[in-house]
Amino acid sequence: MRHVVVRHLAYTPQQLFDLVGDVERYPQFVPWVTAMRTWNRRDLGEGVVEMDTEAQVKFAIIRERFATRDRFDSNALVIDVKLLSGPFRHLRNRWRFTPHPKGVELSFEIDFEFGTRLLHGLLSANFERAVSKLIGCFERRAHDLYGPPAQTSPHPI
Repeated sequence: MRHVVVRHLAYTPQQLFDLVGDVERYPQFVPWVTAMRTWNRRDLGEGVVEMDTEAQVKFAIIRERFATRDRFDSNALVIDVKLLSGPFRHLRNRWRFTPHPKGVELSFEIDFEFGTRLLHGLLSANFERAVSKLIGCFERRAHDLYGPPAQTSPHPI
């Protein structure tokens, strides 16, 4: 299952890159992320950092953990996430933060498939709503950290 969300927000690309890159804080503002841990952080040089993360999530009665390898490219303002282990057959997502006249164009691409039919059936039915809710969590977090969009000063193109 593949889905792409694009939003234009009145924050800077760097602000949103930093917000999304702060994965250890996700349990504070993404309601279904109940725990997050990171390890194996590596500086790959030239503004690129890679680390492994494990998220514990809860959706209704479903509790799962999954691990990913996350790559943060601060020059390109791109975050790539690839599955290491968990209840998925595959999982990849990419966050991209591009300067835009309104501030930033946030692009979130996700491609995944659950490992079991039960999980796939339960969660794929609400997938688009869940992705929209996830992006909303990040928008609210940006508001909490950086103030209302009208108070920010986005980078000009």
